[in-house]
Amino acid sequence: MATGTDIRTYHDGRWHEGDVAVIRASDHGAWLGTTVFDGARYAHGLTPDLDKHCARTNASARALMIEPTVEAGEMVEIVREGLKAYPKDAAVYIRPMYWALDGGPLGILPEQGPTGFAIALEAIPMAPPEAATTLGRTRFRRPVMEDAVVNAKAGCLYPNNARMIAEARARGFGNALVADALGHVAESASSNVFIVKDGEVFTPVPNGTFLAGITRARHIANLRADGVRVHETVMSFEDVIDADEVFLSGNMHKVTPVTAFEETSYQIGPVTRRLREMYWDWAASAG
Repeated sequence: MATGTDIRTYHDGRWHEGDVAVIRASDHGAWLGTTVFDGARYAHGLTPDLDKHCARTNASARALMIEPTVEAGEMVEIVREGLKAYPKDAAVYIRPMYWALDGGPLGILPEQGPTGFAIALEAIPMAPPEAATTLGRTRFRRPVMEDAVVNAKAGCLYPNNARMIAEARARGFGNALVADALGHVAESASSNVFIVKDGEVFTPVPNGTFLAGITRARHIANLRADGVRVHETVMSFEDVIDADEVFLSGNMHKVTPVTAFEETSYQIGPVTRRLREMYWDWAASAG
């Protein structure tokens, strides 16, 4: 079942209307989970950092030992062609993806050869500025490189995220705040996390347990250009409890304010509001 509406699918060298079937039951990706994807956005007539998202799709494929078959620049052009079917004021989620087709040794290692590739475009509205979430704890943690392919945006990682979200939502929260293997704050179950304390911004330092997102990097650059001190550091859950503001950073909605972590409540503060403005100002200036 699709998440959005007005879906278009690129597969086998052309665009198709609708959510067409692209994967077979015997494809390696279908039965052994060798799938990767990325997510970019079209909104306000802009596609911020689309080139970086396409490049990361190929990097994720290589991390799962899948040979990418479409250069990032070509991927960008394919996406732009597909977006011509949407109105300029549409908000579209852009999802390029690969999956392995054949199995190699023992059937488990992907065969180096033909690779499945598709792009899905789905109309999904951007959340309004006041749309916030709440965070709860979860007993599930982010894996390390020795346990999972944490250096890829891989479909096989998401069942772990799903059980984090299910556990938090069962306790009345919108999302989960997740620890790394050592018990430090890593991210939410769906996005990178930032806190604001005394006008300065803090976010977990990338330590190989979570993807340091493209939108996360853009926010850090925009904040620093605006004169805000940003610290990538080891963070505890007590740091989050003591914060003045908390927000999530992800491609789907760019900035999501957090109004509670467990029993602690927050206001949607000035840094969170300013960051959203800076992001779209940057996107417009970058074209």
